[in-house]
Amino acid sequence: MGEKKSIAILGSTGSIGTQALEVIAAHPDAFQVEVLTAQNNVQLLREQAIRFKPNVVVIGAEQHLDGLKEDLFPYGIKVYAGQQALNDVVQMDTVDLVLTALVGYAGLIPTIKAIEAGKTIALANKETLVVAGELVTHLARERGVNIYPIDSEHSAIFQCIVGEFHNPIEKIILTASGGPFRGRKRHELQQVTKAQALRHPNWNMGAKITIDSATLMNKGLEVIEAHWLFGVSPEQVEVVVHPQSIIHSMVQFRDGSIKAQMGLPDMRLPIQFALSYPHRLPADFPRFSFLQYPALTFETPDTETFRNLALAFEALRKGGNMPCVLNAANEVAVAQFLNDKIGFLEIAEVVEQCLEKISYIGHPQLNDYIETDRETRQLALELSA
Repeated sequence: MGEKKSIAILGSTGSIGTQALEVIAAHPDAFQVEVLTAQNNVQLLREQAIRFKPNVVVIGAEQHLDGLKEDLFPYGIKVYAGQQALNDVVQMDTVDLVLTALVGYAGLIPTIKAIEAGKTIALANKETLVVAGELVTHLARERGVNIYPIDSEHSAIFQCIVGEFHNPIEKIILTASGGPFRGRKRHELQQVTKAQALRHPNWNMGAKITIDSATLMNKGLEVIEAHWLFGVSPEQVEVVVHPQSIIHSMVQFRDGSIKAQMGLPDMRLPIQFALSYPHRLPADFPRFSFLQYPALTFETPDTETFRNLALAFEALRKGGNMPCVLNAANEVAVAQFLNDKIGFLEIAEVVEQCLEKISYIGHPQLNDYIETDRETRQLALELSA
């Protein structure tokens, strides 16, 4: 691969961040860690920093700054805290690639700052494109920055179109596992518990994305992300439920041919592909065997029971600041569900009410997105109190 790539991982203590460090540890000749950041998990951030010896670490929660500085001083690691430090470190000259694995809206501003600085982006934070896809993709084109997706579905699409860049996409087919409540009807979901919703059948993920998978909002966010990443219209994106999670997504071209990317559910593969592109590095990940999966099945998603997927398509079609409203309302509603404030079905109800009540802005600027996010969160909290 030539020279080592110098990596900044935003959100290194989360599910994606820890798996990215596994990939980096397996390929010490290809990658080196330059920056690690976390919001609150100071203990794991300290352990990661001591192991990987980054130049800089950033802890979001400023009360941990002094203790972390003291712990990492013997290793010569610089330690900073707070949002501004996060925005600054992604612009460092020594960083080649920024992996944004922050959860939710928090990923937007640091990703914008990294793009402004001309850094390659490995994007695990789909909300960045959901909230401000038009602004972010325009800025990336302007600065000549590549955005490589880490979501398994978008990585699959990207892998399918490599070598096909001159061939127009007719349709993208996003696969969804269906989550833990696939096949259930609304009346069966009235009493769903947090513990039940957090049991995903195929993937091991963080709490927020696991709930999003259970409500199908995760697939809705992915539809919006695919629109911006691959330049397709809402009508060119189809969602199918594929319970085995072996086909990660498909692309249909104008001659009717369909390419699919397949493999066992393992986020390390799309992470490694994004970090190493255009090369494929060797890996000892478990291999898929067709003989162990004699049947791969597909179903139509139930958007009446799982309203969030339909709401995401509506927000995308309307455009403007509506996807930003969708995302902010969902983040608050999911947090309220996880805090036992609202029921499972009420998540979609909060989102729908926010989409109806927040003022529409057709061509928002960054400040409009920030204000829309603030207003929506306030409304969603009132609706879910």
